[in-house]
Parts: sequence; structure tokens; C-alpha cells
Amino acid sequence: MTGAGASKDITMISVEDIKKELAGKPPITVGFDIDDTSLFSSPVFYRGQQEFSPGSYAYLTNQKFWDKANCGWDKFSMPKHIAQQLIAMHQARGDSIYFITGRVGSKCHFTTEYLQKTFDIKDMHDVIFAGYSESEYIKTKYIKQHDIKIYYGDADGDIIAARNAGAEGIRVMRAANSGYKPIAKNGIYWERVLKDSQY
Repeated sequence: MTGAGASKDITMISVEDIKKELAGKPPITVGFDIDDTSLFSSPVFYRGQQEFSPGSYAYLTNQKFWDKANCGWDKFSMPKHIAQQLIAMHQARGDSIYFITGRVGSKCHFTTEYLQKTFDIKDMHDVIFAGYSESEYIKTKYIKQHDIKIYYGDADGDIIAARNAGAEGIRVMRAANSGYKPIAKNGIYWERVLKDSQY
């Protein structure tokens, strides 16, 4: 399962590898995607589909779904172990952390508060709800705006958005039982991929 969707010449790295690379360097700003990167949130999306558009993805265009997801349902999202390790490492270095998601935003702060509590983040910034666009890599402008040097994400678009902003995109693998299909092709852009990051 670890190699599913992976390139034959995939470059695997560990949290310890990144820590060593950054040793002795001043603090930087890093970014994290949320769904399938920081949180295993498939239960939220599964419930949304069942309630708002059984059998289709129409629920993803329904603000009522996003309000449910962002304003309470994330309590059913589990933190990914790899995100816990990464965030702890970056905080120990004094790095600044931003969460940039492709979700549509809502008038609440539940997800920001949940992430802060779940990952014990000392200096929490509000989650950036970038939304989704079929015509541009919309996260790029936020990665640039906050001078993010490393952006962690599970989707192909996360890697491209980071590169377009001059940052390194590092791939976090999706869990095998993620509801987000098709499976991402890890390493397809010769990006580095985190070991054991599917959980």
C-alpha cells in the first residue's frame, strides 16, 4: 500500500531527515494542507455526501456542507501521526506554521481551534480557506504571501502550488482508506515523499 501510485524512482525522506537539513538554520515559515495531510477527515466528507448528495459529489458545492464540516464535524477528524511529528519538529525549531486548505470557508473558527488544540500549536494563525479553482493553483498566492518555504500536502495540486510559489512541496501520502480518489501518484513530479506518512 505504501507504494501505491508511486513512481519507481521515488525519493523517500523522514521527519528526521528534514530536521537535520534545517539544523543550524534560522526559523522559517512552513505550510500544511489539512485534509489527508494533517487530518484524516474522510468521515466528515462521507457524512456530508450521505446527507447532502448521496451518490454524487454535488455536496462539495453546497455551503451547508462546508458550514457543517468547518463548524463542528471536524471533531470526527483524526490527526495524522506524520503531521504530529512534523508540527512538533517545526515548533521545536521556532518555525511559523500556517494551514492552507482547499475547503470553502465558513463564518466560524472551529477548525482553527481544533487544529490548535489537536497539535498543541503555540502561535496559531487562522486557517486559510483558499477554496477551489479549476483555472489556477489558488494556494500559490497564499504560500507566496506568507513566504512559506516548505508546504506539505497530499494532492498533486499541493506540490505544483508550492513550486509555483518558490517553495518546496513535500508529499504526504494519503491513507489507503481515504475517500479522496483516485489515489495520488506519489513522486510523479520528482517531489520528495515522507516515509510512513499514510497514517
